[in-house]
Amino acid sequence: MTFLEPLLLWGLPLALLPVIIHLFNRLRHRSIDWGAMMFLLSATRKSTRYARLRQWLILLLRVLALVGLVLAVARPLAGGWLGWMFQAAPDVIVIVLDRSASMEARMPGGNVSKRAEAARVLAEAAQSYKDTSRFVLFDTALRAATEVGEPSALPQLSTAGATDTAADIPATLQAVVEWAQRNKVGHFEIWLASDLQASNWQPDSEQWKVVTAQIAALPQTVRVRLLTFEQPPVTESWSVQITEVLRRPRAEPPEVEVVMMIERNNPAPAIMPISIGGEGTRAQVDLELSGPSYRYRHKLPVESAMASGWGRVELPADDNPRDNVAYFVYGPPVLLRALVVTDDPAVGRILQLAAAPFANDTNLVAEVVHPDRTAGVVWNDYALVLWHAAPPGGAVAAALHQYLEAGGALWMFAHGQPGQFEGIAWGEAQAAEEGKSWPITQWQRQEGLLANTEENLALPLNDLEVRRRQPLGGTGIALASFEDRLAFLSRRVVGRGELVACSVGLWPEWSNLREGWVLVPAVQRLLQTGGRRFTQAGMLSCGQIVPTGGGEIWTSVEGAKDVRLHAGVYRSGLRMVAVNRPPAEAAVETVEPAKARGLFGPVPVQMLGERKQGEGRLQAELWRMFLFAMLVFLLVEALLILPPKPETAPAVRFQMKGGTP
Repeated sequence: MTFLEPLLLWGLPLALLPVIIHLFNRLRHRSIDWGAMMFLLSATRKSTRYARLRQWLILLLRVLALVGLVLAVARPLAGGWLGWMFQAAPDVIVIVLDRSASMEARMPGGNVSKRAEAARVLAEAAQSYKDTSRFVLFDTALRAATEVGEPSALPQLSTAGATDTAADIPATLQAVVEWAQRNKVGHFEIWLASDLQASNWQPDSEQWKVVTAQIAALPQTVRVRLLTFEQPPVTESWSVQITEVLRRPRAEPPEVEVVMMIERNNPAPAIMPISIGGEGTRAQVDLELSGPSYRYRHKLPVESAMASGWGRVELPADDNPRDNVAYFVYGPPVLLRALVVTDDPAVGRILQLAAAPFANDTNLVAEVVHPDRTAGVVWNDYALVLWHAAPPGGAVAAALHQYLEAGGALWMFAHGQPGQFEGIAWGEAQAAEEGKSWPITQWQRQEGLLANTEENLALPLNDLEVRRRQPLGGTGIALASFEDRLAFLSRRVVGRGELVACSVGLWPEWSNLREGWVLVPAVQRLLQTGGRRFTQAGMLSCGQIVPTGGGEIWTSVEGAKDVRLHAGVYRSGLRMVAVNRPPAEAAVETVEPAKARGLFGPVPVQMLGERKQGEGRLQAELWRMFLFAMLVFLLVEALLILPPKPETAPAVRFQMKGGTP
């Protein structure tokens, strides 16, 4: 037997109070023998034995009543046959509903979304427990508890509605555990409904070990039931995502370039009409698609170089309406500052020109500083930091980490000495054979720093001649690789920022990277990435901002929407943001149901609808039983202390001699 409030068991010694009071009462009276005592004791011997027995019973019942009260408030849990006998239904059923955008895909053969179907099935399953269990809904979007009074009302709850957010299943389960610990709930079950999307379940996350260990350590038994909807779409499906919005202030007339990525599950050639429009304008473009992915750049003319506004891209309807629309915003250009950190003045000048190549463009500014003079630098003032020196350490490394977490961009070049920073390591310097170099044969041409130009021309990375290099290791993702598969350029996301590591330095004996054909466009693209946080208009993923936490109030330009839950364009004062479905929601990979069950480790898991197993391991709260026992003890004790009925004296009949009675 275990207890939910074990500290209250320290109150068990209070059960001795009746005994102590009884002993004190006996000490108050002294026995004094007197002459007629023997005759009195002999006359009342029988009644004295009964009185003592009754007193001991009263004392025992008072002790048991106090023991029952203490055990009841300590909330005991019983397992085995006792738990099965007293309770087969859980005290609380926690419903965890996956409200990610991928759950809005239609069920095969119908128009009902996976989320709506999950809510319906859960509501039906809960009907058999509505008289015995309490229901609490945890949705993956807000991770907050909502009491569900009537299970049949679950599909109509606002906290069970559609969203454009992603789901973090381990974090949601962590919130459930913390809620259970705070509220001291008894035996409870977790009913989890999800489409098992891998990006939501994060099967490689270390958080699974933490949260399952916490569930297993709870004093009460917890069981998980899974309801899965991992069916792939049965019809053709597509989605759109806006990857970049660029201003073209020198174009005539000024224009905004919207870069979007269209994903399909059918790679066959097809013509897809898309609708692109802003405030009061809308155009339709027919795209000739081939392959599962298609990158498209659309130029949208604007009123002036300082104009701001918003727009949306819309695809034809398919089985999931939540991924057919994407929003964008644009605003006036802002000052973008770059900081070059190097101990070589010649290299500093090259990087300064790469970051601010036009003397008449006052919106681009680049400064150079020696590594020994970075102590007073306000890093967050810069959109981009170009680091051509030994990897930093100590306070400077900590400051750069915070800079990356806040959304900054950092490019670190090889400097000749081994070192590491933020999980990326530079190895020992290597030199190519005399007269030879390491050719670069693979790089990401669709997006990112090394993407093709507007004219779909590839950057000349295969023309680079790398004669010295420092192999990159660690956790970065290669953006470009040499012929021998070693990375030339690696990228790692840190917080909201981006770290780029290069295996080559800018000295002429290392490579010809300093000539600028690759360096300048890559630096300019990374500068724009780091500068997004300075613009009045920005693009965010749904669920990324919470207006109540920052004291900001966001209103939708398209009517009633919640910035935490729904995609759209929102304003807060002079600031305007486009909120879109998180890119991870476009991933189609799912976790196998057997693997999903294995993620829970020691926690018992079964699919919803499976026959109950292991009922003998159920635990039940027994505080009602102990409270009832206490009342019974007090009732019997009250009957025993009632005074005995007075004995009535027999009637005496008198008769007078010589007369009538």
